[in-house]
Amino acid sequence: MNGFGVWLLAARPKTLWAGVAPVIIGMAMAYADGVFHAGAALAALAGSILIQIGTNYANDYFDFVKGTDTHERIGPMRATQAGLVTPAQMLAATVLVFGLAVLAGIYLVYRGGAPIVVIGVLSILCGVLYTGGPYPLGYLGLGDLFVLVFFGPVALAGTYYAQALRWDSASIVAGLAPGLFSVAILTVNNLRDRDTDVRTGKKTLAVRFGPAFARIEYVAALLGGAAAIPLIVCAMRGGHWVSCASVAVLPLAIPSVRRVWSTRDGTSLNETLASTGKLLLLFSALFSAGWVM
Repeated sequence: MNGFGVWLLAARPKTLWAGVAPVIIGMAMAYADGVFHAGAALAALAGSILIQIGTNYANDYFDFVKGTDTHERIGPMRATQAGLVTPAQMLAATVLVFGLAVLAGIYLVYRGGAPIVVIGVLSILCGVLYTGGPYPLGYLGLGDLFVLVFFGPVALAGTYYAQALRWDSASIVAGLAPGLFSVAILTVNNLRDRDTDVRTGKKTLAVRFGPAFARIEYVAALLGGAAAIPLIVCAMRGGHWVSCASVAVLPLAIPSVRRVWSTRDGTSLNETLASTGKLLLLFSALFSAGWVM
């Protein structure tokens, strides 16, 4: 595997839709309101993707040095654990990518001021503390809340604010939809890794409350994201009902739900993780297209 391939692997590209989706919806909502700003939108997209990649690199590094990633891992290969890069190289890459995210955010700060600073600092800080520090969020069972908030309302409403330079309550609520999809992605990840997490003391919700809870959480997150949130947001705005066509992703989720409910095979759950990311992308496309009609 060449150098680029290693870093692409470590970035976990199949999960990056979690960072892209809320920004796409934020762009669509701003466009429909007549406040779309191309420069701010592109900067928000770049910042969101870079923060997610930086978080994935940080996870790769900290899970290795904490001993969580071992040869027993059944998820996608981790670059540091596999010996493809050294811990020092992964740490340096983490710092570099977060630094690039800061550069992308400079323009947003110029436009939006202090609120953008707060969003950026908290996003990067939580990205590091997800698996780093003495009390990592992911190890305490707080990862689901982090993902819901930062890959949901923070990313979507932040994108809207960067363009409109004002907050919008509908965009905050709409952010719960991609946030819930991201929770579903994380739930599959935690269900797959539950056995190794038990042995290493990583107390995800799947560890704390068991596989049955994780399976229910997955279904509830999909239903809430794809069905409930679009209806609520359209009711708040009194229009844009075509965006409720995004509920069409639910029948496509049936194979994934079946796999989550019936299997503990790591390969199968890896496929479910990727397919859930695709559902999030399709949802964001349908919701966005419907919103601007």
